[in-house]
Amino acid sequence: MKILITSGGTSEAIDQVRSITNHASGHLGKIIAEACLAKGYEVTLVTTKNAVKPASHARLNLVEISNVASLQASLEPLVKNHQVLIHSMAVSDYTPVYMTGLEEVKQAEAIEDLLQKTNSENKISSKDDFQVLFLKKTPKVISQVKEWNPNIQLIGFKLLVGVPKEELFAVARDSIRRNQADYILANDLTEITADQHKAYLLDLKEEYPASTKQEIAQLILEKIAEKGE
Repeated sequence: MKILITSGGTSEAIDQVRSITNHASGHLGKIIAEACLAKGYEVTLVTTKNAVKPASHARLNLVEISNVASLQASLEPLVKNHQVLIHSMAVSDYTPVYMTGLEEVKQAEAIEDLLQKTNSENKISSKDDFQVLFLKKTPKVISQVKEWNPNIQLIGFKLLVGVPKEELFAVARDSIRRNQADYILANDLTEITADQHKAYLLDLKEEYPASTKQEIAQLILEKIAEKGE
């Protein structure tokens, strides 16, 4: 079986020296990839420069991306020739459009005019006491997966912070419906520490709990095998 995994966190450039990103380390994706390799599967890991990665392996193919655009471009052809996608990557929700000093914002006749501008300099000046950064929403890559390959098993991930379990489950199941996912791994940042990673693998009817990254990996592998039978 050919397994496609995404891990780490994307980064969106503001200029050539600055970017906005997230704190995703890629540890969970690494552990899932190692578990898949131990099962004898072929693994393609789409990840980022700074994410942790498994040791080199004959059945492991590493693909490095940086931002949402490069993720989208790399993932589409890969989705078409894999049986499973485990999409654990933390994907940026927004990308920079234009950054400028507060004075230019105050003097603009309409905010919409600023949204048509881009920063042409390699490094935006830091002379202003306040800067305003305009962002636009990025495409939801997970929502395109079943368009690229309707038959792929899709396991998505949903991370919220400090919410009731009922809300976490409801949001995860909404993601299942919207993205035609087979499962969503629902987790809360407040329940993730160095020694534990409480999470629930959900379909539309059941919740399957796990308490560590290793348990999450094994749980996902079990469900992949069941679906593949």
